[in-house]
Amino acid sequence: MHTDTERCVRAVRSKDARFDGMFFTAVLTTGIYCRPSCPVVPPKVENMVFHPSAASCQRAGFRACKRCRPDTSPGSPEWNVRADAVARAMRLIQDGVVDREGVPGLAARLGWSTRQIERQLLAELGAGPLALARAQRAQTARLLIETTAMPMAEIAFAAGFSSVRTFNDTVREVFALAPGELRARAARSSPAASVPRASAASSATAPGVPAGSAGSATPGVIALRLPFRAPLNPSNLFGHLAATGVPGVEEWRDGAYRRTLTLPHGHGIVALTPRPDHIACRLSLTDPRDLTLAISRCRWMLDLDADPVAVDGQLRTDPLLAPLVDRAPGRRVPRTVDAAEFAVRAVLGQQVSTAAARTHAARLVTAHGVPIEDPEGGLTHLFPTPEALAGLDPEALALPRSRRTTLLTLVEALADGSLRLGPGGDWAEARARLLALPGFGPWTTEVIAMRALGDPDAFLPGDLGIRRAAQGLGLPSTPAALTARAAHWRPWRAYAVQYLWATDSHPINHLPTEGR
Repeated sequence: MHTDTERCVRAVRSKDARFDGMFFTAVLTTGIYCRPSCPVVPPKVENMVFHPSAASCQRAGFRACKRCRPDTSPGSPEWNVRADAVARAMRLIQDGVVDREGVPGLAARLGWSTRQIERQLLAELGAGPLALARAQRAQTARLLIETTAMPMAEIAFAAGFSSVRTFNDTVREVFALAPGELRARAARSSPAASVPRASAASSATAPGVPAGSAGSATPGVIALRLPFRAPLNPSNLFGHLAATGVPGVEEWRDGAYRRTLTLPHGHGIVALTPRPDHIACRLSLTDPRDLTLAISRCRWMLDLDADPVAVDGQLRTDPLLAPLVDRAPGRRVPRTVDAAEFAVRAVLGQQVSTAAARTHAARLVTAHGVPIEDPEGGLTHLFPTPEALAGLDPEALALPRSRRTTLLTLVEALADGSLRLGPGGDWAEARARLLALPGFGPWTTEVIAMRALGDPDAFLPGDLGIRRAAQGLGLPSTPAALTARAAHWRPWRAYAVQYLWATDSHPINHLPTEGR
């Protein structure tokens, strides 16, 4: 979009927050870059240059605006829609692959050479993989500087920098302030300046109120706001996560969805609470180096980088879907923080009720999950990894024999790396590999594509709930006929599934009540 100057100028002049994260405005006269909704007076057109990413702005020598904080914008929805290598690379970079495995690791996952990746990202985003990862590290560093009392040296390594000197230089270059000055500025602008703050900014911060001014009194907990593009309907999103939650791994408590996280350097617990203009997020991590990845996984699970205006606009073109969209716009696709975990749970849920699927998963967690402590709630375990499940005794599984075979084959494929799922997965390849496994049909494959791979066009025409909804609306109810009709909903058929499911009274469609 950044190449369409006229459209970008209109978005900047109207301060349209829907375009935050889709492009960035660099101002030649001031040397800063902003999000489209920046509250300052828009610069002259001849002084504006548009970039596709914050990393591109930084690479060109521009500093982040201190008013609108463009580095905290929602991510571009483009990377959720596309399935090409550049989009997969962006999803993997956001997932922290470059920080953990370097550019060669990114290249290996994509099947490209490092030179190809560098060339493609530079051509489309104006920055290579290292620059994109650096921008992400800078954002994490700012979050820790402004919201915790951690020493700067610890923040440097927690944010992924190789040295304190690199950390200091990057913060000065990106934010035009030294780390100490950034912390002092944040403390002065906070109403609770005397208390070490533990929240981070969102695009919803009120004018005159410093981003992230609310605090957290619990030691070791980082509280932050996760921004999104409005509208967002939390009913099916949190309803689905809570109603299908595995006891010990997930729970609904005090108006928040809580769950455990398995992370590269340890584990974590997250609590996510829907608010009108943001998602309140409380993270407790055993190692702060996992902060960037934990935030990325939470945003992915809640589908916060979606573009609901584009999605709903397309679905409204079908006169039979339009009333559903108008009644409750902004539905998101509930995803997962761990693709392998979801695939295992999808198999456990084949041809059984939601309650039975939760029971099967809970048994697996109790027997093979890693125990953890949760001072603030009732979470008890991490979901077992494929490696932990690889040695399962089939006779210990209270499942039909065919389902045992399906589960064990899946676990083996995940453990040995022959099946790769997750944000950076190749959607077509993953589908083909899943369908080649025994016991995998279209329903299981598509639900994994929708919630684990994040394919916005995944579709479940054979799902009983979808067929009932279609019949009630006057849509074709046979899978073949419904698939033909759904061609007009592309590339957003996974969102159409959410609207169709929502016609039922099942608990997955409703925001949980207290105590449930």
